[in-house]
Amino acid sequence: MTQNFSIDEFQCKCGCKMPADVHVNIVKLANNLQVLRNHLKRPITINSAYRCENHNRNIGGVPNSQHVQGKAADIVVKNLQPKQIQKAIDELILRGDMLQGGIGIYNTFTHYDIRKTKARWDYRN
Repeated sequence: MTQNFSIDEFQCKCGCKMPADVHVNIVKLANNLQVLRNHLKRPITINSAYRCENHNRNIGGVPNSQHVQGKAADIVVKNLQPKQIQKAIDELILRGDMLQGGIGIYNTFTHYDIRKTKARWDYRN
């Protein structure tokens, strides 16, 4: 899909088939994450990306989750804290290299989505 990301990394963990409209969003998301990876010069691990409604509900995700639309990924970059990843994404958005969207900081991962509007939250303990 991109130089460093395959579609398999973005699939729903339940094993269901990704709808075509979701796939379009996943491609946009993957391209933005490729920009981040190139900037950081480090691999990015995707913990969760697309989630079908059933899987999203089963794991306690919010009903209007960007993951259900294929617009979000929860990511980890080895040896970088979620706050450092958030700062890098914000810098790339400011430069116009990544799409504006949501960035959530958690204890062990960073959420990024391409919702087009700015949303920020910090759920670290």
